[in-house]
Amino acid sequence: MSATTPEKVKANDVVDLLRAQHGRIRDLFDAVAKSDGKERTDAFRDLVRLLAVHETAEEEIVHPMARSLPGGDGIVDDRLEEERRAKEMLSELDGMDTADPAFLPKLDELRMAVLTHARAEERYEFDRLGDRFNAAQLKGLAAAVRAAEAIAPTHPHPGTESAAKNMLAGPAVAVMDRVRDMIRDARDKS
Repeated sequence: MSATTPEKVKANDVVDLLRAQHGRIRDLFDAVAKSDGKERTDAFRDLVRLLAVHETAEEEIVHPMARSLPGGDGIVDDRLEEERRAKEMLSELDGMDTADPAFLPKLDELRMAVLTHARAEERYEFDRLGDRFNAAQLKGLAAAVRAAEAIAPTHPHPGTESAAKNMLAGPAVAVMDRVRDMIRDARDKS
């Protein structure tokens, strides 16, 4: 497992965990933009994986909890729409060569969308969840997020932006993604 995967991020509660992952996502965007060749490809693969598992866990665990907040349905619906658009952009990038001249401009567009989305989550969901739930509950939610990430798809799948859709399609898609990653990694090493 790469050092950039969310499983390596340690935090006692769900808010700290997700904020740390948002920081790691920002760092990976920088790493991809500032590198080239194999280094860029590797950093981008780490970014794709982190975004995919992070968003899946939010959709399965965090957003359903945020719906219980006052105005939560509207807040979550807005975040899910942002996630769908970001997954579409990420999916397009995931199919591109990182050396393609169109790659970096598209990456920058994705970066702006993802960072705007992350700020909205932090402001409208995370802070309010931190206020609503006690320390034990927040710690339990962090464990649930980690468990969801451990079995989440590792590539974007636009159209699965709900807990129900992720639970239904997620396990089969995750197995396919992880097998695809293993084959790609084995091919890259040969």
